[in-house]
Amino acid sequence: MVMCSYAVYVEVSYPMARIQVLISPEEREAFRRMALSEGLSLSAWLRQAGLDRLAAAQAQGRIESAEQLDEFFRVCDAGHSGREPDWEEHLKVIAKSRSSGQSDT
Repeated sequence: MVMCSYAVYVEVSYPMARIQVLISPEEREAFRRMALSEGLSLSAWLRQAGLDRLAAAQAQGRIESAEQLDEFFRVCDAGHSGREPDWEEHLKVIAKSRSSGQSDT
């Protein structure tokens, strides 16, 4: 596999770090086309893609306390009504699905 590296020099008024990203020529061309269609430079598009991915990961959040865990279960419980089947009922549904090749859900 042939890998390419490209250097991009940008003049900005705040400190920027320069990195190298190793990508295949095919990836570079696909990224470049997408950036062009969005009116961005390849560098700006790659930066935005990274920022978008970072924001998505942070939006998912982590449960780091008992209070956050309690809130998670409150939200889950609020979205459902009725009672949760006991394990024996789950096993019956699984067995029926295996025997028939399909589930009731």
